Amino acid sequence: MSYTNRSEIPEKYKWNSADIFATPAEWEDTFKKLSKDYKQLAEFQGKLGDRDTLLKFLRLSDEIEKVMEKLYCYAHMCYDEDSQDAEKQARYARVYGLLTEYSTVLSFVSPELSALPDEQLKALIADSDFSDYDVMLSNVLRGKAHILSKDEERLLAGVGAFSEQFHEVFNRLDSGDIKFDKITVDGKEVQLGHGTYSMLLQNPDQNVRKLAFETYYKAYIEKINTLAGLYEGSVKADWFYAQAKKFNSTMEQALFAEQVDKAVYDNLIKCMHGSFKPLHKYIALRKKLMGVETLNMYDLYVSIFEDANIACEYEEACELVLKGLAPLGEDYLEVVRHAFANRWIDVHETPTKRSGAYSMGVSGVHPFMLLNYQKTTHDIFTIAHEMGHSMHSYYSEKGQPFAKAGYKIFVAEVASTCNEVLLLKYLLKTETDVKLKKYLLQYYLDMLRTTMYRQAMFAEFEQISHDLVEKGQPLTADVMCQKYLELNKMYYGDAVHHNDEIKYEWARIPHFYRAFYVYKYATGIISAVCIAEKILNEGESAVKNYKKFLSLGGSMDPVAELKVAGVDLTSEEPFKIVTKSFEDTLAELEKLCK
Repeated sequence: MSYTNRSEIPEKYKWNSADIFATPAEWEDTFKKLSKDYKQLAEFQGKLGDRDTLLKFLRLSDEIEKVMEKLYCYAHMCYDEDSQDAEKQARYARVYGLLTEYSTVLSFVSPELSALPDEQLKALIADSDFSDYDVMLSNVLRGKAHILSKDEERLLAGVGAFSEQFHEVFNRLDSGDIKFDKITVDGKEVQLGHGTYSMLLQNPDQNVRKLAFETYYKAYIEKINTLAGLYEGSVKADWFYAQAKKFNSTMEQALFAEQVDKAVYDNLIKCMHGSFKPLHKYIALRKKLMGVETLNMYDLYVSIFEDANIACEYEEACELVLKGLAPLGEDYLEVVRHAFANRWIDVHETPTKRSGAYSMGVSGVHPFMLLNYQKTTHDIFTIAHEMGHSMHSYYSEKGQPFAKAGYKIFVAEVASTCNEVLLLKYLLKTETDVKLKKYLLQYYLDMLRTTMYRQAMFAEFEQISHDLVEKGQPLTADVMCQKYLELNKMYYGDAVHHNDEIKYEWARIPHFYRAFYVYKYATGIISAVCIAEKILNEGESAVKNYKKFLSLGGSMDPVAELKVAGVDLTSEEPFKIVTKSFEDTLAELEKLCK
């Protein structure tokens, strides 16, 4: 349902921000108080070497950060309700400014803690009074080998002021300076852009998809040497920082920050190479079912089965989600029902509301979810997805002290995707409409194709690019196009035509300017599918392990946390489980399509 303004929406469909602050006036009073209170933390500068003083500082900073989080989340949420409201804009800008000031005041903390002798840090880690901070202190200790002198750190910070411009310049090019031509669709002129391109690749007319694809890439090809220079500069900057910080490679530095063993990355690429066969088989089936003489790269995003959709009202969608999550147990469902009934969720779209969806945890309150619900299959899965994030935050806060409740990005998509898989498995098991069942099977296969295989291919391209630079070899446009095309052919196989434009795809991926990030999408979905399969096949023991994982927050390194849930990403088992899930789904689709 569409609403022209927020006042039209029934209260039950709007999140209750009053759970954080009863009124904007209460927020204002708290903001003014904290603006003074946080400054007392500056008084601890130069004194953190004393045990009791440090403990007092850490506990005080926790209390201040809890209030800061509430101030920020309330302002953020209100702004997202209506981005055109001047009062909400100002509130958000003010709290963002406060956060910046707060970070500046606390800039002394890391250098002081890093300067503490190893033995003193080890004693603090073993001290029961510091149990809330043992992870933070352990990270300080393990990072000491990569801390430079004060002058060197200052110099490095100065370099960062301009070396990070590669990403910024790419964003400016990609969002403004690269001009896309207009194309004609169904007799109407359409201005091509990032959003319209994604929609047009789902157009049932292959000629429309072809025109959109070729026109879109034409804009990048015209700027390819500039884009190649930007990416080469970004990779060289990555390598400079890694060397400066005494790492053997850029990958080592990136994985060190996330506490992820390099064996995980290597294992991902190796296992992907061993599981191309089912992907190639699916691509061939897609070609057959679409009935096209040539299957092109631009034909991989359109639905094979038209007009198959689970269109239902929001309340019905929530009931479907509850049924899909039933294997997680009544205690889990009780919290989900409470979230649905007690306004944790902002449901409907309005013209000035933020688009998309997210979940935001608020310490001491509960998580909140933003949706823009429409009656589509995708939006039903979005409810399950965001609820997964919310439940991860809920369990983590319940199971951990404030200082250890935040989980790493490496595991951030596991709970959300696990929920999606459980819902999908439920729908496949209960759906009687053959056409809709075919659509759901394709939905699952494409989820794995785009998030596991495609992101792993991106990750392998990043590895190749950084390896070349680290060996002193140039990253020209021709070299990157050649490497990317080779990967595309290896991953997607012979059933699809590898259109010449696809070799330029690397040039439009913004994530490449954040080195070694995309692999987390692949490991995330592999972990989620593996956990969902274990829950459905092993029952209560797997559910118990999964809830323990959800409760860990950031109290362990993320790879070890996943092992608690039964997923060891340094072994081949999770990849075998997911590959079998892909193969079984493909076999079922083939059977239904005979």
